[in-house]
Amino acid sequence: MKEVIISDAELQKAAQSGIDEFLSAVTQATLNAIGGSLTGENIGELSSDQVTLLAYNMLHEEVMDGGFVQLIHNGYGPFFFQNPFAKAMRQWGLQELARLMNKVKKLYYACHEELEKECSDEEFMALFEQFPQFDEFDDTFVENEEEWTSAIAYYVDEHLEQFVIIK
Repeated sequence: MKEVIISDAELQKAAQSGIDEFLSAVTQATLNAIGGSLTGENIGELSSDQVTLLAYNMLHEEVMDGGFVQLIHNGYGPFFFQNPFAKAMRQWGLQELARLMNKVKKLYYACHEELEKECSDEEFMALFEQFPQFDEFDDTFVENEEEWTSAIAYYVDEHLEQFVIIK
């Protein structure tokens, strides 16, 4: 496993700034350890908890920016829906997020081929109108994002040794 190192001072400063900064510090330390981004080549260098944290970060960025349509269009569908991300969320205590991901998974399998096609910006924007069934799921994520992010931060804090080495 790749050693993910963060300084005690950096972690303390981030924690004092709030949960978003705390998670960002741990996430950034993890990304730095693997060269800046999670790939098929380096995923095996991380623990399942570290991969799950990076996955939540990707999920958060994509859904908050453009919803599940964007997440799937940008090629993240297989990563989230063909892997045990929902199970990991359940194990971390995020039952509602796990349920949401399982609901989206059903929809993903029904229409992912259309959503994953290469298209122009205009065609991409039209996908949101073509697939309004994702709107409810996007809204649920946005409405619960603060609570879920807090729960993720709590889990990371309670299991910090599974994520980073503090120096």
